[in-house]
Amino acid sequence: MTARETTQFAEGRLLVQSQDGIGRITFNNPARMNAMSLAMWDGLRAALDTFEADDTIRVVVLNGAGDKAFVSGADISEFDRMRATPAGVRDYNARSEAADLALYTFPKPTIAEIKGFCIGGGMGLAIACDLRICAEDTRMGITAGKLGLGYGYDGVRKLTEVAGPSVAAEVLYSAQLFTAQEAKGMGLVNRVVPRDGLEEAVTELARRIAANAPLTVEAAKAAIRAVTRPDAGVGKAQIDALTKACFASEDYAEGRRAFAEKRKPSFTRR
Repeated sequence: MTARETTQFAEGRLLVQSQDGIGRITFNNPARMNAMSLAMWDGLRAALDTFEADDTIRVVVLNGAGDKAFVSGADISEFDRMRATPAGVRDYNARSEAADLALYTFPKPTIAEIKGFCIGGGMGLAIACDLRICAEDTRMGITAGKLGLGYGYDGVRKLTEVAGPSVAAEVLYSAQLFTAQEAKGMGLVNRVVPRDGLEEAVTELARRIAANAPLTVEAAKAAIRAVTRPDAGVGKAQIDALTKACFASEDYAEGRRAFAEKRKPSFTRR
């Protein structure tokens, strides 16, 4: 096992680590329950760009620092300064939405490791990930209805893709916080685990994904996105090309050799 390396973004409010093919992004603003500042949104996009360019990273895990929250939403303490003018609002929205889109379109698998509160923009980040594993104490919801805020097209689309229109309606209309078990029953999360076993469960899943052929996993992710978003311009021809590239890869040859030799394969993403 290699040593875990840590890099700081957003003046230390975003911690980025990598170890054994697994990238980790930690929202590090525990005094505000990991509320997202604009610098953190910018840092998230930069961190994802770094991981996308690194062929040794096979899967990325997102989590929150401290014991209270994954992400509790936007850091409203900076709104008076950052969103005081129409131009400021446009800039803020453009940068935060670009980071959210970068997460949603990230080509490698992503896992949200959720504990405590996961609210508003935090839930938006979680549903932008491919998989969501949460602790038993998780409370999840979108409370825009209690604040008089509009919830935009992209956020509603992602929520509906994950859980369907009737669940999206209940989440948005009620503005309530759902328990971990309620969220699982609604299809909002994949699995609920004890708090003290959360990191271990997520790490085990991430290692399992990282051990597989990365071109195959990335082709599967692209196909899932194409199926759920037929309007995105990625169709059968593009997915067929990705699948063909898997069969033409060195990793496919390595997988066959490893199977014949009854050993674990060593994939190189080539």
